[in-house]
Amino acid sequence: MNIKQVNAKNNKLLIFLSGEMDANGCSKIRPALEAITKQHQSHIVLDLSGISFIDSSGIGAIVFLFKRLKEQQRSMGIIGVQGQPHELMTLLRIDSAIPLNSGQDQAVLSCML
Repeated sequence: MNIKQVNAKNNKLLIFLSGEMDANGCSKIRPALEAITKQHQSHIVLDLSGISFIDSSGIGAIVFLFKRLKEQQRSMGIIGVQGQPHELMTLLRIDSAIPLNSGQDQAVLSCML
């Protein structure tokens, strides 16, 4: 699993994730997710377009990040979610807490960069 961070306009941070968000993949990115909670951008956007599979470990990592940011009065959104990850996140109603933008993602990204 890979993670890439890009500082964007208006105090936002884009996080590009790729690979499989399973227990093994999440253990590799956990330190980076911890570091994100110590940064100062007001809004975090996770781009999951490169994620081909997600399980409970991946959902847990996303919820962990969301809760930590919320405690700090920061916000988070998710773009690019598709396929199996989208199905699982919808089934678990993740979209009721964290905004999912699976359509028009390129427009969202171009406005942020």
